[in-house]
This record gives sequence, C-alpha cells and structure tokens, in this order.
Amino acid sequence: MKKTDVLIIGGGPAGLAAAVELKKKGIDDILILEREKSLGGILRQCIHDGFGLTRFKETLSGPEYAQRFIDQVEELNIPYITDTTVIDVTDSKMVYAASSKGLLEIQAKAVVLAMGCRERTRGAISIPGERPAGVYTAGVAQSYINLYNKMPGKEVVILGSGDIGMIMARRMTLEGAHVNAVFEVQPYPSGLPRNIEQCLNDYNIPLFLSHTVTEIKGKERLEAVVVSQVDEHFNPIPGSEKEYPCDTLILSVGLIPENELSLEAGVELDARTKGAIVDEHYQTTIEGIFAAGNVLQVHDLVDFVSLEGEKLADSVADYILSGKSSESSGGNGGSGGIGGRQSAVKPLTKCTAEIITDSNITHTIPQRISGKEDFKISLRVRRPMKEVTIQFLQEDKVIKSVKMKKALPAEMIQIPIKSELLEEGKDLEVKVVC
Repeated sequence: MKKTDVLIIGGGPAGLAAAVELKKKGIDDILILEREKSLGGILRQCIHDGFGLTRFKETLSGPEYAQRFIDQVEELNIPYITDTTVIDVTDSKMVYAASSKGLLEIQAKAVVLAMGCRERTRGAISIPGERPAGVYTAGVAQSYINLYNKMPGKEVVILGSGDIGMIMARRMTLEGAHVNAVFEVQPYPSGLPRNIEQCLNDYNIPLFLSHTVTEIKGKERLEAVVVSQVDEHFNPIPGSEKEYPCDTLILSVGLIPENELSLEAGVELDARTKGAIVDEHYQTTIEGIFAAGNVLQVHDLVDFVSLEGEKLADSVADYILSGKSSESSGGNGGSGGIGGRQSAVKPLTKCTAEIITDSNITHTIPQRISGKEDFKISLRVRRPMKEVTIQFLQEDKVIKSVKMKKALPAEMIQIPIKSELLEEGKDLEVKVVC
C-alpha cells in the first residue's frame, strides 16, 4: 500500500502538464501512472509538425512537444511508473494497478483522470462485408509507419475526414502509396480546414462528402470497397454505388474518451461528450476526482489539452492545500505556509448551477458552475455556420455576446466568462444566433 497526495492516471499531454503545474504550485507528493513503456502518450507517433503554436509559440513535432513536458517532469523529479495498467479506481480514491512488479495499491487524496481517448472501429459503424486483413484505424496505421517502420498497404481508401485520417492520407502518399480518396458521411468535413488544405489539396487527394463505405470485399486480404452516396438521413442512395479496388481501408470515424475507469469510480458521464461531467474546477461528480484532456472532451489541438491540464492543476492544488490547511489548524483554516501558497489557497466553491445549451451546440465544458468565479467555457457547434452570435443568458437576460464570422464543428470554441457578469447559483443558458 502506497499513499500519495495526487495520483495522475495517464502520462500524455494532459497528465504531464498537470503534474508539472502541480509541482510548481507546491504539491510535492505526485505520482504518474502510464500504461505504455514511456511517457508522451499518442504524441510519440505523431511525427508531423504543427504542435505547440499556442502553448510554446513555435511549431513542433508531436515527440518534440511531449519531450518539453517530459524534460520538466525529469527536472522537477516528479515520480512516474510506466508499463503499468490501472485496473480499478474507487470513489474513495483507492487505485489498483498492474505493473511488472505486481499489483500496486495506492490511496490518493486526489485523482486526476488523463487517460486520453480511443478510436471508433469498424464495429462501431457497422460496415457490412467480409473481415479481411487490411482494415485499420488511422491511429493504428500511423503507429505501424511511424513507430514500427511497417507499411500498411499501397492502394488506399480512407473513410472519415477526421484530422488523423487526413494526416495519414498525406503520410501514406509520402511513403509511396496511392490514396484513391477520402470519403466523409457528413455533408461537411470533420477535420480542421488547415489539414484539408495541407494534407489533401496539396497532394491532389479528392474529398467526397455525403459518401460512405457500404461493402468490404476480399477474403484473406482486402481487395475492394464499395462506396455509396448518402441522403440527409445518412441512408445509402440506391444506384450510387461505386467500387474502388484497394488493399487498405483506413478508418478515421471519430474518437471516444477512454472512460471505463471513470465509470468504475462512479463518475457521471455526459451522454454528449462521453466524458465526465465536470464543474468549473474540472472536478467530476465524485469529490477529489478530476478530469482533463481528451478523456474529458475530444480536442482539436494538443495545445488546448495541455492548457486544460494546467488549469485543472490550479484546482487540484487548492483542493489538496486547503485540506492540509484544515488538518493543520484543526479545521479552522489556519494561515501557515503550505507550499508557499497558503495565503492564496481557498476551498473549491460548490457548483450547483447548470449550463444549458440550444440545439446548435453539441456540448459545453464545464457543465456546472458556481457563478462566483471566472471560468473559460469550451463548446462546439453542431454544424458549420457563418456570421453567428453566441449569447450567454441568465433568466432570459443576455449577459454576454460574442460575434463570430464562422463556427465549425471541427474547431473548439473557447470563451472566458467573468464572475462579475454572473448571478450566483443561477443556471447559464448558451445560444447560437444565426
């Protein structure tokens, strides 16, 4: 049995950023658990550049971006254990993990969920046909090429215009493969505009919207796929079928937060994000359990993942230090110098007000607020829109409006809200006015 103040599950960009920030804020008793053999998360296989412009003001590859935080973890002597799989988390913040040294039992005062996300597979979208070799998710194909120097195939079709799928269209082309096309079931692209330009248009790879794969052909190895147009209800249109010979089908059909451990702990999930419901402190519905990064909501930029982890660290530090303050003063607050931050430490405010959205918004983070503190709201729109105004209302009174020339589902929108605009304890309504 080991005890720690803060246990971080996941050594990717969210977990690493949270650990570094916690250490800087005076929390010394931290432990990171990572299931892979090294820290860095998915960034280890993302060798393309474009990372870091927001966080570091320069463009970096994925491994370079991760290494910035890994170096800080090493310099600050933050302990971590790799090649370790967490198998259970309880609502009392007891964590059980399987490692090469056996079963670990760790009692934490606070748990940070930073497990990232996983890809939706062929089974999740129910493509009919045989089950030959040659069907990969985009992340698996990326790992074969970038980590193991293995070429998945030569004649490629990509289903889904997610960012990883478009990046893999470029990567496969650069490695000598022929990418027939990228097909997207939605009437609009699901990835960032810059990736459409840099990964598809620059390489003359066509993108077909309102199309999907309706049949897979091949016994041992994939031989061809049948692609059909779909109507506004995503049903295949009879007579629109076209066969594309190929030996590889890459799926980029969405990401899902990795929340099995969250459910084990009793954390309530949001049906829209598939991530935890959190308040303005990134605290879940279980006290002392926090979540940030792609396990909370799927981000479009890793910079936002790290910044979210750092913001979470503010709240976790206050949670830990205010608890120590109460212990050291017999529960009366005290004024000692814990971690050099005591004068700034305050207990986390209760968040009872809900954030309510209209049908144009898929979700918001956070979902609950206090109305007493500044916070930043993250949201996504349901469809592409131009010349819109995002309104924030309390009891039908508009307290803030933000005008935007365009709003895309692929791009997360982040808007700061000042506490002086809010009335404590009252729900906040968010609307998109076209």
